[in-house]
Amino acid sequence: MPTRALRTAASGMYAQQINIEVISNNIANINTTGFKKNRADFQDLMYQEVNINPLTSSTPGIYETTNNKVQVGNGVKPASTQKIFKQGDLVATNNQMDLAIYGDGFFQVRKSDGAFAYTRDGSFKLNADGRIVTSSGYELDPGFTINNDVVNLMIAKDGTVEAELVDGSRVTLGSIEIARFMNNGGLVALGDNLYGETPASGQPILGTPGEDGFGEIHQGYLETSNVDIVEEMIAMIAAQRAYEINSKTVKTVEDMMTMANNLKRG
Repeated sequence: MPTRALRTAASGMYAQQINIEVISNNIANINTTGFKKNRADFQDLMYQEVNINPLTSSTPGIYETTNNKVQVGNGVKPASTQKIFKQGDLVATNNQMDLAIYGDGFFQVRKSDGAFAYTRDGSFKLNADGRIVTSSGYELDPGFTINNDVVNLMIAKDGTVEAELVDGSRVTLGSIEIARFMNNGGLVALGDNLYGETPASGQPILGTPGEDGFGEIHQGYLETSNVDIVEEMIAMIAAQRAYEINSKTVKTVEDMMTMANNLKRG
């Protein structure tokens, strides 16, 4: 039926619209620190069995119908969007407050409502109380306080934090732990470069950087977005082309329906 073809083509147009929106978001965040690209996943819709009932003949002049059926698809639907947690490149900034994780793990921060969130964005700063916070003001947890006596901050790959004081002495201020999840793909994006845990991600597992599968911390570096602009542009062109072809299908079916109506009138 033409109406089925219309619905199928329309579902294809909608799916490619979602695909283009996901790709556009990837491209928009190409310079976002620690950003992880998204991928749109799709599923085919339920199939219908259509009885085509062709006429057959074993004897000249005598015809009979058969009960032949074929499966006809009904289009496509967006199933989910998936974060691709591929490692981004590390870029040197020479800023001692910038931290990057190389490997698995997230910095744990505490939001204003007291809930924990997780991020790969290590562009930290000091707030008025000498606490390390994100660009949005969320405090690193577990954290530490840096007072006015500190002239230099050293953070090792295992998260150990040492400070050089004005008198030349060195003290240990604490250590940074990072969090891992059984399923990073189950995390929910919260905005502000933050992720939240869900039943699908499992509960966070805190540990020492560089041990037991946890990534290492690199001071003076930031992790770039893992978006590949060439890949995204190719995907954008393919999605645009698929959208265009589906729209032409709609036009073709409309022409067929118009032709059929004209034949009935004739």
